[in-house]
Amino acid sequence: MIHSDNPFGQTDDATRRLRGRLGSGVTVITSGSPEKQTGLTVSSLVVVEGSPGQVIAVVGPNSDLYDVASESGKFIVHVCKREHAGLADVFAGIRPNPGGLFAGLLLDHTEWGPMIESIPTRAYCSAATIDPVGWSGLLTGTIDRVDFDPDPDPLIHYRGRYRGLLGLE
Repeated sequence: MIHSDNPFGQTDDATRRLRGRLGSGVTVITSGSPEKQTGLTVSSLVVVEGSPGQVIAVVGPNSDLYDVASESGKFIVHVCKREHAGLADVFAGIRPNPGGLFAGLLLDHTEWGPMIESIPTRAYCSAATIDPVGWSGLLTGTIDRVDFDPDPDPLIHYRGRYRGLLGLE
């Protein structure tokens, strides 16, 4: 569903307003096979150190990602750069993309799901589980592999807007 309202704007929900005041990195999480692939923009995400490391993301129960990641048991976390703001809007359902979420993107179909080539920092995760919590689910995965961008310029989400890390332009 395409929408234009600011989810962290005027609201009486104190929890939602608090969440909007926490700056978060923007990611696109993808999962599935070429026949059934999906993705979702997620900024509620934690990387947990350990052996092995894990990723925990908050995912809405009505999202396709909730179902596909549960079925496949694998997903990829793509860490967006400032230049990916438009792509993040597509996967958030804010900006239409004729032909679907992945139309026009260069993809590599991996065992973890569709890998978006234009987003070079990625974590490939397996053993995915989803546990209901609040109005969402915690998507948890073990980090199998990580690719890093040598020149990161992370995209940050703060109070309903994308911003650069070094300034609140």
